[in-house]
Amino acid sequence: MKSTIKWTDNLQFVAEVGSGHAIVVDGAPDHGGRNTGSRPMELVLAGAASCTAIDVILMLKKSRQTITSFSVDADAERASEDPKVFTAIKLTFRVSGNSVDRAAVERAVKLSKEKYCSATAMLGHTAIITTEIVIDSTTQSTNALLNIG
Repeated sequence: MKSTIKWTDNLQFVAEVGSGHAIVVDGAPDHGGRNTGSRPMELVLAGAASCTAIDVILMLKKSRQTITSFSVDADAERASEDPKVFTAIKLTFRVSGNSVDRAAVERAVKLSKEKYCSATAMLGHTAIITTEIVIDSTTQSTNALLNIG
């Protein structure tokens, strides 16, 4: 895996990643940035949420769940002193579909955290990661907190 970060001006950079895509990154205005791109730690959090989302969707497809909508909300808290690492992350998995099996979703979320998602595995060294699963289906509407870590 490779990434090249090119400075454009001020605190703005363009991150070019190995898959050929580019992302604009910028510092916060209170540090001299111009708010033209995402902050680096926002990208870290989005990367972790995306990593686990891919795992969960792949496992739900494998278990033949009919998913019509899926999202992961990630909320994080950071240390007050440098380095301002994440200290707590809550991942809320929102799943919609026809007769979604809660056990299948719980199993996928747990396997992602414990076995497959390298991003949350790394962040788990400094942050307490909790999860919530919200299922909305045509035959059931339920939500519950699932603590797997």
